Amino acid sequence: MVRGFSVVSMVLFHLCYDLRFIYGLDLGWFAPPLQDVWRASISWTFLFVAGCMCPLSRSNLRRGLQYGAVALAIWVVTSLFRFDTPISFGIIYCMAACTLVAWALGRLGVLPRGYVAAAVLLVAFLALRGMPGGEVGLGSLRVELPDALYSTEWLSWLGLPGPGFSSGDYYPLLPYLLVYLAGAAAGSRWAREGYPVWARAARLRPLSFVGRHALVVYVLHQPVLLAVCALLLGGWA
Repeated sequence: MVRGFSVVSMVLFHLCYDLRFIYGLDLGWFAPPLQDVWRASISWTFLFVAGCMCPLSRSNLRRGLQYGAVALAIWVVTSLFRFDTPISFGIIYCMAACTLVAWALGRLGVLPRGYVAAAVLLVAFLALRGMPGGEVGLGSLRVELPDALYSTEWLSWLGLPGPGFSSGDYYPLLPYLLVYLAGAAAGSRWAREGYPVWARAARLRPLSFVGRHALVVYVLHQPVLLAVCALLLGGWA
């Protein structure tokens, strides 16, 4: 249900994005900081919930490979049909990479578990959140990373984008792996001890349905939004 709510939020976010940046409508309110907070609320929830699914999945390897196949298809399609900047290392790539890392850690018996591990990982995520931009730290305790780390395109997947790198959606392995592993750590506790009563009692079938089919909605929603906008607004801006 939580994932379904985030999917609906994502569709509305991308509708606003399309209307402003592709069709040129005057949506002055759709700008930072609201835009950044809205985007983060969606992607961080996606990754945390996907991590929570690790202890419940029959095969995290298969799940990771499925995400990877979808991420590759998205890169190909957005590169061929350039409505906007092609998507390299976007959120689905991130979910694929994180799931495969979690699978490997599980095989080694070192996948983080418990609330303390989840809290530590979330703090570490916040400390590394600025890594793609060249700095790490919390508050005033920040340090700039060496420019040499960003001199090549080959580390963009990791979180060190090169000087010519661009993407319409960018979620590298670091720091976002830490949000995913925080979800896996909390999820392992819930899988073992059961979810809270209020969570098990919560029922909102439309959101639950959307949440169960989140990947399908993710793949289809932008083409549908673009087609509807083109039909209603008369072509491309």
